[in-house]
Amino acid sequence: MLPQRIATAVAGIPIIFVLILAGGRWYTAAVALVLFVAALEFQSARMGWRSPLALLGAALCAALAGGALVGPEWVLWFALGAVVVPLAWVTLRGDPGTALNDWLWTLGAVFYVGLLGSHLVLARGLENGRDWVYLALFATFASDSASYLVGRAVGRQALAPHISPGKTVEGALGGFAGGIAAAVLLNYLLGLRLEPALIVPLAVLIPLAAQLGDLAESILKRGMQTKDASKLLPGHGGFMDRLDSVLLTSVVVYYFVVWVLP
Repeated sequence: MLPQRIATAVAGIPIIFVLILAGGRWYTAAVALVLFVAALEFQSARMGWRSPLALLGAALCAALAGGALVGPEWVLWFALGAVVVPLAWVTLRGDPGTALNDWLWTLGAVFYVGLLGSHLVLARGLENGRDWVYLALFATFASDSASYLVGRAVGRQALAPHISPGKTVEGALGGFAGGIAAAVLLNYLLGLRLEPALIVPLAVLIPLAAQLGDLAESILKRGMQTKDASKLLPGHGGFMDRLDSVLLTSVVVYYFVVWVLP
């Protein structure tokens, strides 16, 4: 599995780097596509890939990314639409016996994948947005990779066996340290140059959010009785399996910049 993970990362990271660099419509279209596929993966356990309602939920996730390109206020309008449109669908076309669960499942996909994922576009639209997205993504990747490698090498004590038996305390500590180190280094390399009083709390929050996001998806997948969201990314599972940490870290970075920075 490790060679596959490395090969997928080697192929994918340059593409991610260039798309973030480009920004604008190309970047937003890529985020929208990833959110569309991830939302389908999320819903497939209940509805299957070809379910009209699952496709509708995935399309709404992509629309949230497009709304974020226009402006933060449009995310709210698209989110309201994401409540009403699936509700109208299950009212007109749904089975009364499953309508409530189908609607809630679709809402879960839209708000978990689409609303959180739209912050990848919102962050890119900030001043120095390119560098903030680089910081959010690559510090998250560093945290995930350090957690995986340290856990494999020296992991002994289970972190949360009822959620994910493979995760260890040692791996979590390694991911925490790796995420902090990466955030501090990227702060310097990207020229953000935040003073210690600002970069230290952000560097701590990123790996915390990354590991919470990873555990959150794990417990949801356990409820779905699936191990991987899909097999689309060799060695990594599906797009949802790669987004789980990023969904939360992008939110953390966005609101840190908006609310905390002068």
